[in-house]
Amino acid sequence: METYSFLRELADSWALLALTLIFLAVVFWAMRPGSNAIHREAANAIFRNEKQPAGSDEDQRPVKEA
Repeated sequence: METYSFLRELADSWALLALTLIFLAVVFWAMRPGSNAIHREAANAIFRNEKQPAGSDEDQRPVKEA
């Protein structure tokens, strides 16, 4: 059997099955129970500093009083 023919048959059957199973596993992982809070926090992360912009790291450090 030619190498190309063998790889073509492999891709048509087992590789397709493996990729389908990987896709279903990723979808199930994203929709699993308990992940709702993680997804909600990621979706709202851009609004975290809506009222007051976040400063640089230097602005966030406490000021030392002499």
